Amino acid sequence: MKLIPFLGFNGQTHEAMAFYAKVLGGSVVAETSYRDMPMTDEMKGCGDMPVETLDWVAHSQLEAKGAVLMAADSPQGAGPSATTINIDVDSIDEAERIFAALAEGGQVQMALGETCWAHRWGMLLDRYGKPWMVNCMKPMPAEGGA
Repeated sequence: MKLIPFLGFNGQTHEAMAFYAKVLGGSVVAETSYRDMPMTDEMKGCGDMPVETLDWVAHSQLEAKGAVLMAADSPQGAGPSATTINIDVDSIDEAERIFAALAEGGQVQMALGETCWAHRWGMLLDRYGKPWMVNCMKPMPAEGGA
């Protein structure tokens, strides 16, 4: 299991992650815009996004010397300290167990389900109001397929 910081931005994700990659001596290994995301029932809100935000970053991943940092732009607005803890697990069973436990007494924001990038992904606020994402990732595309 990995705990990965996930940073929220308002249209600055691409610029910020390029800066962090330079500072940390790493590289952005994946970046996808909202426009390029396949729409599913679970992600139907993306279809209602303002046109000017469709090219914002829906997912960015930076890797540097064994460390991982993820980020995205939030069309709903992200505060200056919008940080979520992303739990990256190896199995669907583990993702479902952890998500259910964290959701108990909390508030599910995006139900745990399959996405184009993950076998399971979901977002919630735990009983203490802290934001979490649970990911059981699918294999990353080959270099250059970001």
